[in-house]
Amino acid sequence: MKKNNILIMISAAALLSSCGIYNKYERPEVNTTGLVRDVASATDTLAVTDTTSFGNLPWRSVFTDPQLQSIIEKGLANNTDMLNAALNVKMVEAQLTAAKLAFVPSFTFSPQGTISSWDGSKATKTYSLPINASWSIDLFGNLLNQKRSAQMALLATKDYQLVVKTNLIANIANMYYTLMMLDKQLEIVDNMTGLTKDTWDMMKLQKELGNTKETSVQSAEANYYSVLAQAADLKRQIRETENSLSLLIGQQAQTIGRGKLDNQSLPSEFSTGIGIQMLNNRPDVHYAEMTLAQCFYDVQTARSKFYPNITISASGAFTNSSGAGIVNPGKWLLSAVGSLVQPIFMNGQLVAGLKVAKAQQEQAYNTWQNAVLSAGSEVSNALVLYNSSDEKSKLEQKQIESLTKNVEYTKDLFAMGNSTYLEVISAQQSLLNAELAKVQDDFYKMQAVVNLYYALGGGRD
Repeated sequence: MKKNNILIMISAAALLSSCGIYNKYERPEVNTTGLVRDVASATDTLAVTDTTSFGNLPWRSVFTDPQLQSIIEKGLANNTDMLNAALNVKMVEAQLTAAKLAFVPSFTFSPQGTISSWDGSKATKTYSLPINASWSIDLFGNLLNQKRSAQMALLATKDYQLVVKTNLIANIANMYYTLMMLDKQLEIVDNMTGLTKDTWDMMKLQKELGNTKETSVQSAEANYYSVLAQAADLKRQIRETENSLSLLIGQQAQTIGRGKLDNQSLPSEFSTGIGIQMLNNRPDVHYAEMTLAQCFYDVQTARSKFYPNITISASGAFTNSSGAGIVNPGKWLLSAVGSLVQPIFMNGQLVAGLKVAKAQQEQAYNTWQNAVLSAGSEVSNALVLYNSSDEKSKLEQKQIESLTKNVEYTKDLFAMGNSTYLEVISAQQSLLNAELAKVQDDFYKMQAVVNLYYALGGGRD
């Protein structure tokens, strides 16, 4: 008889093991080779071998501008999304605590008292002070998998909190550098305003001397007002960017204190780290994986519902009720009951629940795979943006040097009657466009650093 019991227990354990309801989540295989594209090749991918990552640097080591650091700190403290993400973590922590307490017996206390009288006789007083306990035995892993699912949900929520943080830091930095780019462009336009005004005055003087026509004066005047219009547009963009940044850091719209674009210093040497590091560093990728793990345990939970629920219930009551076979003084009445509930026919609910859980797991897997590919694409885009902007900025600097000389030469030639007013105005417009383009590409370089830091999972303290 004992041997039969042992065989039954071994068979049951083997059956449960084969069903996998106690298995732990393991990361599926993912190929990260060549995840980041080589910026110098049109077809090849970069086989990254360095073990460190630019994304591991603390954000204060990347963004060293004291004013920017102050703005980021204010944003981390006051941003609405950051505050809500922290509250989400607290809510999921409470849900995990509830899942852990499911292993503990539940107790209820429901005291009762009765006063009764039969046909005017003396009233009889009875009372009962019952305490009921109920304990679900997790023999088939239902509670265990629910607890593990809650643990994965907590990790995913903390990852999402870090996603919000890294995104906030990147957005603040990009807006801050945008403001400095607009300041620099406005400075260039203001300088060009003076130059075009001088040209307009020169054209008027030449007209009075009879050396040019009214059309030259009108063109110079139109060019002057065109530059003023550009200045007005830049001022509008500055105000709107300040308003957006103020909202992002949780304050009323106001002027944002900032430095100069030319004084900024950002890293210029980067290491992306090996592919597997990107899976661990990127909070959104890790969030997607923890969601996958949560769905894995949800499938286990759905499987465990096909097995019996075993519950032990106990009650104890201090009572003086004669109906319970007890008379004064009060005595204890104790009882215990064990129950087993085996689902037989649930209108397809258990089968449907398992199918839904499996489909959700497949969706979570697809989302995770896409997050990995997106991470590699974002790193590649940031690297190519940095390299192309750096190359363009160097070329534009040479272009500016040439156009600056051209503006001076055409003015001198026009004064001597060897050039037309159109050449003067064209030279000034070309110089202005080149200077604005160089400032924009310098900003794109800075933006590429910010984007790369974000793409590598940066934003840690």
